[in-house]
Amino acid sequence: MTDNFIKIRHWLYPLSWLYGMGVYLRNKLFDWGWLRSKSFDVPVICIGNLAVGGTGKTPHTEYLIKLLQKAGVNVAMLSRGYKRKTRGYKLADEQSSVQQIGDEPYQIKNKFPGIRVAVDEDRCHGIEQLLKLKDPSVGSILLDDAFQHRYVKAGLNILLTDYHRLLCDDRLLPAGMLREPISSKNR
Repeated sequence: MTDNFIKIRHWLYPLSWLYGMGVYLRNKLFDWGWLRSKSFDVPVICIGNLAVGGTGKTPHTEYLIKLLQKAGVNVAMLSRGYKRKTRGYKLADEQSSVQQIGDEPYQIKNKFPGIRVAVDEDRCHGIEQLLKLKDPSVGSILLDDAFQHRYVKAGLNILLTDYHRLLCDDRLLPAGMLREPISSKNR
């Protein structure tokens, strides 16, 4: 079965090349300033990866929440709310459902009821909304799965990878599982 998958992957290399050109062009547009990244007056930490699939972004986000709370930082978490049934900005509360905010934000809100958890597919807008909150105001924002979202200029990017699926052995989509080339780790 694995041999057949490897043979199919070889046929997908031309599509990976086209996909890679699109990713390269998009990243260059940001590098050249044609597309702009926005900075914020609060520490923004992005937890992301280069590959599709689980690399432990949400557990790492939870770990950072614990560390920041222990340091006395009023932390907020912003996600796009993958697979939610709503649109736009939504601040989670005790009545929020998985359908409204997505499964990972729901999980984090239930584990850490004292923090602000929000979802918005437009992360710049989501951060702006979180910064309007008072009593207490937000001291730091964690972005879960946002490395490819270059419209926000994070103060710190944490890039995770799977030990059992090394980047050097992978290829760009659709022949592999990489969303971006390995060289993107340098940004």
